[in-house]
Amino acid sequence: MSKWNSPTEWQRLCDGSGCPICARGQPLNNIAQLDSSWLTMSEAAPMPGYVCLVSRVHAVVLHDLTSSQAESFMRDAHKVSSALSAVTGAVKLNYEIHGNTLPHLHMHYFPRYVGDPFEGHAIEPARVSQRVYSAGQFSKLRDRLLLELGASAVRR
Repeated sequence: MSKWNSPTEWQRLCDGSGCPICARGQPLNNIAQLDSSWLTMSEAAPMPGYVCLVSRVHAVVLHDLTSSQAESFMRDAHKVSSALSAVTGAVKLNYEIHGNTLPHLHMHYFPRYVGDPFEGHAIEPARVSQRVYSAGQFSKLRDRLLLELGASAVRR
């Protein structure tokens, strides 16, 4: 059942008073803090190199941010895009912003590879039934990504 079906619960998520990210002070699996966002990454990913950029300001959608906050978030998005492309060698990056389950502005990055499980289809993370990283592969990729992001990202 969608949280949309409970107007009270949905309102608390949207206004931030019931937002788990705001309650914790940061998202789960946080690997870096950028100018206006956190970068998250987890071994439990739908594909190698999947990351999520989470706004440090509670907003439901991009236009809820001020112009300067939105510009800063998009600069972070650009920085992550460039770094992720460089370290994964992906043939394409897909980006998704939904907020249907957790209405705290965040952007998903899905590196696309030749022969990936979603080739020719929409990305369906629920269809992934096995681990996408071999032993040690996740930490190596994470460390390369942080190195590529450079001094602009404070490692968490």
